[in-house]
Amino acid sequence: MQEFDHIQSLWQSHSVEVKISSDEMLQQAKKEVNGIRNKSFFNIIGMMVSFVAIAVLWLFFDFNSWTTHAGLTLFLSAIAVSTFTLYRSHRLLAQHDFTTDPNEFLKSLKSYQLSRYNLYSKMYWVYAILLSFGITMYFFEILSYFDLWAQLLIILFCFGWIIFCSTLVRKSVMKKEKERIALLIEKFERIENQLKGQ
Repeated sequence: MQEFDHIQSLWQSHSVEVKISSDEMLQQAKKEVNGIRNKSFFNIIGMMVSFVAIAVLWLFFDFNSWTTHAGLTLFLSAIAVSTFTLYRSHRLLAQHDFTTDPNEFLKSLKSYQLSRYNLYSKMYWVYAILLSFGITMYFFEILSYFDLWAQLLIILFCFGWIIFCSTLVRKSVMKKEKERIALLIEKFERIENQLKGQ
């Protein structure tokens, strides 16, 4: 057992430095940056489609209760504010070309990292609370058309879904995105160091 511990400590202390040229690192970084940009862009598109779908629902259905209108207003407000926040984050990456000035892009990437943290920590709760109140107000009129068991099932599903997204999904997405952006920042710092060393 002692030999195994010795071998394990040797293995863990052994580090191999892999030399990658700055061009190869830029190619890898370009691929990752494009992936982040595309994901961000599609998030914005998805939010806009949600906004339009709820607006169409509101315009073409005849709702009688003021609570339904208030609920839909909260829905649309939450989506609009979140879409605007997503757009601001997306612009941080989209406005700088990392091939012309990696140092400036690195600053933008760090700002993007901070904005994403704010989105998932602070802004997310504003979004979740507005959606929860919106659902509650919307349901005052809509649930009256259903049987009691269906009402309970719909309410449990909606709030269960919000809780599931607020806990497990949000934490998983935050962790994955944090690691991805941190790795990208590390690559750009290495590229910057290599360019200074040349």
